Amino acid sequence: MYNELKKRAYDANMELYHRGLVIYTWGNVSQADRMVSAFAIKPSGVEYEKLTWQDIVVLSLEDGKKLDGDLNPSSDTPTHLGLYRFFSDVGGITHTHSPFATAFSQAGLPIDCFGTTHADQFRGRIPVTRLLTQAEIDAGYEANTATVIAEAFTEMDPIHTPGCLVKGHGPFTWGMDAMASVYSAAVLEEVAKMAYLTRTLNPQCEELAQRVQDKHFFRKHGKNAYYGQKTK
Repeated sequence: MYNELKKRAYDANMELYHRGLVIYTWGNVSQADRMVSAFAIKPSGVEYEKLTWQDIVVLSLEDGKKLDGDLNPSSDTPTHLGLYRFFSDVGGITHTHSPFATAFSQAGLPIDCFGTTHADQFRGRIPVTRLLTQAEIDAGYEANTATVIAEAFTEMDPIHTPGCLVKGHGPFTWGMDAMASVYSAAVLEEVAKMAYLTRTLNPQCEELAQRVQDKHFFRKHGKNAYYGQKTK
């Protein structure tokens, strides 16, 4: 009964791979189906070149127990589960170790909005979490990774800013479904690269004026958006 859910998760994982955002086993994507209270995720340690849709693992959104699949789910599964609980409008989650976004994570730096490319997809700076405490690591490292991500969004809208950098680790992104979360991961890597180059060229560069950020974000998002083609 979960075949369609598994195929959607598989397609999104392969999109991540074909976009060059992961190598070997360095990443994972999940797809949720809140109607059946389940989510599908890449299995742990399986290389993308060998992955099939049948390998995808399905788990409960209620308690994280396995519902379908013969393999072990991604080691990041508790983080995905936690984010689905914290962010009720999210339907897909992606984690990568893409180099520029991960460099910002390792440096413990948020990604400031320097230009309209960033503003088109993310409203404002992309936050970086604090480090987990030893107690949080001992109590459940992956689950508490979701906790510190949610903490970073106490005063931010996770739908308007669909991504976060986990300090010392790497980026997590999300969206209405798995493919949207992969899109956010690809854009995040590009804006991280642009931010790095901008800071290299001009270390004193200031963020783009808020009025320009807002114009670009809201022309693509929200009730008054006018970017692209109208659907009938």
